[in-house]
Amino acid sequence: MAEGSNWEHKILEKVALAAVSEQRRARRWGIFFKLLGFAYVTILLAVLVDWGGISPERKSAKHTALVEMQGVIRAKGDVNADDVISALQAAFVDKGSAGVVLRINSPGGSPTQAGIITDEIRRLRAKHADKPLYVVVEDVCASGGYYVASAADKIFVNKASIIGSIGVLMDGFGFTGSLDKLGIERRLMTAGENKGFLDPFSPQNERHKAHAQGMLNDIHQQFVEVVRTGRGQRLKETPDMFSGLMWTGVKSIELGLADDFGTVDSVARDVIKAEEIRDYTMKPNLAEKFARRFGAEMAAGLGSAFARFSSGTTPAGAGISLH
Repeated sequence: MAEGSNWEHKILEKVALAAVSEQRRARRWGIFFKLLGFAYVTILLAVLVDWGGISPERKSAKHTALVEMQGVIRAKGDVNADDVISALQAAFVDKGSAGVVLRINSPGGSPTQAGIITDEIRRLRAKHADKPLYVVVEDVCASGGYYVASAADKIFVNKASIIGSIGVLMDGFGFTGSLDKLGIERRLMTAGENKGFLDPFSPQNERHKAHAQGMLNDIHQQFVEVVRTGRGQRLKETPDMFSGLMWTGVKSIELGLADDFGTVDSVARDVIKAEEIRDYTMKPNLAEKFARRFGAEMAAGLGSAFARFSSGTTPAGAGISLH
């Protein structure tokens, strides 16, 4: 009986030891995966966040502050008023910056966003009168891009840069004939006689068309005044200047739309006299880019007429563009 009891005791002991061993093994794997997860999060944060800091000594050193505007100007895009203004404010406030270079490569975008940026440039230039702001154009500086550029002290271009597009357009499509051929009836109900303004599935309303043209004319005049104010006597106006045409960098200098040839490096070295360049551009991380893209797609899905400065067109619906 004692011998049988001893046998059972050994079996139970082995089972208990196996259970303890399994728990230890599970604990080790748990610690491993936790460490792996921690390492993953650390690497991800290192990618998304700029951990590099500038020492107080370097921060106060004389330098040229660079702010980038690369792409279409829009509220939820990579180039938006909030980010550009934040970067410009940081660049002007820094005591070490001898001057600010705004590098533009943009076909235009939102008239509101471009206007907000322009107004802030004027405010910052007035507040920091001893600190110049120069625009350096890369491939294109058109429509809303040029709207912003005209507020700078000087505009530097490449001889092959594309400059101008000082005009306005509203584009869209009409589908009434196609619906008739397909036997589709448009059933639009509104509360307010003008609520169906520029509906692409309804026949064009002449009164609505005249109202839209009036808006285009108003926005065009705003654009013209911004350019005249910014460029002043340097501007050599021609009948085509505000017609929506664009010119090369060479011709833009002749017309007074730009001042000289230059790059970021040459302006920093030869004009500002501070060869070291520091980038103040607000760059969205991956999460912000995803959020902006998702938000933009949701907005596009809702579908509505919208205003923008651009040298391009919209694929559907109606949109106002400085062109």
